[in-house]
Amino acid sequence: MSRKKDERGDELRNLFFESAYELLQSLNESGMALEANPADEEILRSVRRAVHTLKGDSAACGYQTLSELAHELEDVLSPNIGLREGGRLAEVVLSVADTFELLLGAYKKGAEIPSTDTVRKQIRELIENGEGAEPNGSARAGAPAGGGEAQFAWTEYEQLMVAEALHRGELVYNIALRIDPQSAMRAAAFQLVRNVLHGVGTLIALRPEDNAGAANVDLIEASLSCTETAEGIVRRCKIPSIVKDVQVVRVKAIESPEHEMIGDILEAQAAAAARAAESPSGTPVASPAVPGKNAVANAVAESMLRVDAARIDSVMNLVGELIIGKSMLHRAIAEFGQKYSRDPLHGRLSDALSFQSRILEELQKSVVKIRMVPVEQLFRRFPRVVRDVAKLCKKDVALELSGENTDLDKGVLDTLGEPLAHLVRNAVDHGIEPAEERIAAGKPARGTLFLNAYHQGTQVVVEVRDDGGGIQAEKIRAKVVARGILSQLEADKLSEREVLNMIFAPGFSTAAEVTEVSGRGVGLDIVRTVIERLKGTVEVSSQPGKGTTFLLRMPLTLASIQTLLFHVGGRMYAVPLSAVLEITRVTEPEIRRVDQKEVLQLRDRVLPVVRLSRLNQIHAVAKSKRSFVIVIGVADRKFGLLVDSLAGEEELVIKALPSDLACGDLVTGASVLGDGSVVLILNVNAVVSRLSRTPLLEASA
Repeated sequence: MSRKKDERGDELRNLFFESAYELLQSLNESGMALEANPADEEILRSVRRAVHTLKGDSAACGYQTLSELAHELEDVLSPNIGLREGGRLAEVVLSVADTFELLLGAYKKGAEIPSTDTVRKQIRELIENGEGAEPNGSARAGAPAGGGEAQFAWTEYEQLMVAEALHRGELVYNIALRIDPQSAMRAAAFQLVRNVLHGVGTLIALRPEDNAGAANVDLIEASLSCTETAEGIVRRCKIPSIVKDVQVVRVKAIESPEHEMIGDILEAQAAAAARAAESPSGTPVASPAVPGKNAVANAVAESMLRVDAARIDSVMNLVGELIIGKSMLHRAIAEFGQKYSRDPLHGRLSDALSFQSRILEELQKSVVKIRMVPVEQLFRRFPRVVRDVAKLCKKDVALELSGENTDLDKGVLDTLGEPLAHLVRNAVDHGIEPAEERIAAGKPARGTLFLNAYHQGTQVVVEVRDDGGGIQAEKIRAKVVARGILSQLEADKLSEREVLNMIFAPGFSTAAEVTEVSGRGVGLDIVRTVIERLKGTVEVSSQPGKGTTFLLRMPLTLASIQTLLFHVGGRMYAVPLSAVLEITRVTEPEIRRVDQKEVLQLRDRVLPVVRLSRLNQIHAVAKSKRSFVIVIGVADRKFGLLVDSLAGEEELVIKALPSDLACGDLVTGASVLGDGSVVLILNVNAVVSRLSRTPLLEASA
């Protein structure tokens, strides 16, 4: 029994962390929107929604520090304080969001809870400023002064929250508390009443909303979700010398002109949440523009299915085994057809195999699609990164996003986050010039950073581009020589592309000084390492005075691929068919040596020639009179791969190899053919990358 309880608790906490990080992202977006539009009440309400949901969810999971901090933040999220202190409030909201993230990380890892004293002090300062200021006279600040009747005029959002609570089967009460006229300290009385209401249940709405608005009202109105009876609420809310009278009315349905509209919103959001179940995590993306979206998603959780990524990976592996089985069956039927070509059974077997192949292809596409998520899930975290780094560097930088709907394998997307963050921070810190320099160069004072994603064949390309000062190739060349990475003679032989690629060398940095953001020479090295681990490449191009562009190319998925098979020295290898441009045959004398590199003239183009024996000693190349050359292209670069013979095309399922068996980074994995033989799949991106980083290749023996 206790184990089942523990399992339910673990499941609840896992669901909490999933929704909490979405709420945190929504809070960041709303905080930045509030910073840009301090007087927008709708943005302020979206912040309150996220904080209110976080407070309740964290309290339900026993995370009191986070819940208490969220409760304190709610005190300043009112129109009186928010619209007067919008700029400062936005700063506090973003600071609290950072603290929430630290708290969530500590809770998830079971680590020590970080201190929240700094943000609590900022919140108290805003509250004190709000209490000392005049109320803004908003009609929603409180009930009419001096003996007015309770109105319970809740906003559209508050009515929506009441409707959701009723939909969940909770008891909801409208409560009116009249303050004793003899009470001298109305603000203190209001605080006591609010504390009592928080202790009774979940506070959905409150009038007035803060201590500042309580100074001129005699009536406090509240909407409360709880398990108490009406009599119990009256008994607990009658505070001697503070509350003169208490009125409690149970809410059975929302009766207002907006009732139909609220029902439509609930239905629309329920449908949106159901559609979100198609995503791998089953978690709808939070948006500050849609009221109560996360709360509605919880209400319709029964229509959603959350599946662990490991289970999808297991299904993907089984589909891969089916593909191998299909290949074995295809070979067996082909051999049967050679021996018994006139047997009618051969035609029936071929038809059955064709039908099975079509179904298997659709199954594979469906499983791959489940693993796909839009790049928008990654991109939406970077507006906050750009804002923070630009503020730290005292720059004005705008971020433009495009291609957010481009799909990418979730495993690739999760790994891509850190290297992309490095590039974004570097672009703001190093790429974009200060405003005075931009104006002097005839540019607008505000710099612009562009993030784009798009499909290119079987790859996804993520582009990071800025309109800054660009990279000076000669400055990099001088740094390379000064640091002893290359000699002056070797550096002079490098092309401009090769010079720019030197910025990915370990420890290399062009920063004049080390800052909080960058300058230690570790960021770009990490970028290249992670991208190559994903079997991708990173390229850089730059125009001095106009900007710099980084292109990150990754495989669309790490599942199965169409390949071209070939033999080298008695062993079989494969390359992705999408990377093969053409195939030709050459004799040994046609291969020339230029500057200690082997090249081949193919029509009007000179191609570098790569022998597998040159790269990590994969295998010796057997001598023959005529060899095949597979012309492979990656982005705008081409090279010729020298092979002994071709073995045809085949769909292969990529199987990762243990690090002690893989032949360096040039092999992306292995696969099993229908006859049981093993084929190694070359990582052509790494081959090109290695070729570009190795300016001097040994001459052939």
